[in-house]
Order: sequence, then structure tokens, then C-alpha cells
Amino acid sequence: MTATLARAGDPWQAMADPTRRRVLASVAHGPRSVTDIARELPVSRPAVSQHLRVLHDARLVDVRARGRLRLYELRQEGLDQLRRELEEFWSGTLANLKRLSEQTYDPERPHQ
Repeated sequence: MTATLARAGDPWQAMADPTRRRVLASVAHGPRSVTDIARELPVSRPAVSQHLRVLHDARLVDVRARGRLRLYELRQEGLDQLRRELEEFWSGTLANLKRLSEQTYDPERPHQ
């Protein structure tokens, strides 16, 4: 998918890009500027800014100004939403697996 689609605000789409995941991991260590993040990654400052814009639009990071510096930090609410969606997915998947195994289990059939 393109970055344009990711900018539409879908956090899962935003997380699909490996560089964006690395940017998010960098911000997870505490507030970071674009320059700080770019030093840690093999991408330019403009590229980091674009990735941060997508993460911000997806509500995964917040930005605050400190003088002329803009610091990016994790947005807990966005991460909590991802966690809830993952938990819901796995709960449904495990319930479906349990249902299927109970449907196919025959206690009369010898185990191999």
C-alpha cells in the first residue's frame, strides 16, 4: 500500500512499513526530534519527517514544540487501540480454534 493510504489514519497501515516501525521504536525510548531519529536510521531527515507525519495521522505519535524544536513521542491511546484490536483478534481466533477442535474430536477414536 502507498504512504498516501497510510496517511488516511489507519494505524495498521502505518505500521506496515518497516522503516516506520523503526521510527516508532526510536520514539518509544522517549521524546525525539527528527534529527535524533535520523541519526539512528539510514534515512534522511525529510524521510523521517514523512514517516512521522504518517504515524501522527494514524494517532500513534504526538508532537510538541519546545522552542524551535519539535519533539515526537508515543501516543498511548493509539497504541492501546492497537493492543485492544490484537487482543480481540486473538480471542476470536482462539475461540474458533477451540470450537473446531471440539467439533472434530472423537473420544471413541483411538489416538495415533
